[in-house]
Amino acid sequence: MNPGVGRGLQDPARMDEGFVAGETGVDVRVVTSWDTGEIVSLYRSAGWWEDGRDDPAGIGDLIRGSFVFIVAVERKSGKAVGMGRAISDGVSDAYIHDLVVLPEFRGKGIGKAILHKILAVCREHGIGWIALIAEGGTGDFYRGHGFGIDEGDLPMMYRGGGGDAHR
Repeated sequence: MNPGVGRGLQDPARMDEGFVAGETGVDVRVVTSWDTGEIVSLYRSAGWWEDGRDDPAGIGDLIRGSFVFIVAVERKSGKAVGMGRAISDGVSDAYIHDLVVLPEFRGKGIGKAILHKILAVCREHGIGWIALIAEGGTGDFYRGHGFGIDEGDLPMMYRGGGGDAHR
């Protein structure tokens, strides 16, 4: 079973469905593969990629292993200008793990379109508990789309001992 289809998207025929993010000339699509270089460029633009630590060979597995992986594609060039993904067991909970739009395309509703598509796919599968950890400076964006701080919970990251933590 292809994890990107079997876990998140039961109908592979829907993979080509996209919608326009406003009048930006950008389509937002659910995908199970994409050009590795374009995805690495998106991660770099967010400061989430470190040469020597991160391996481009893992991008295909990252995409297929996601519950849903969204790419915002500029129609004119066919290039990815944004992406977002969620990880989930496909039954109860989902975590929005990454959402990035290239700087020159920000402020045009593309991030909103990516986020809404991720939420729609999760809801289509009956997933109502959807969480994320927002980077500094992005809280207002997510609050504007229904996210809020879950008082009493404390997001934490494994730091390990002796350098065994990944990030």
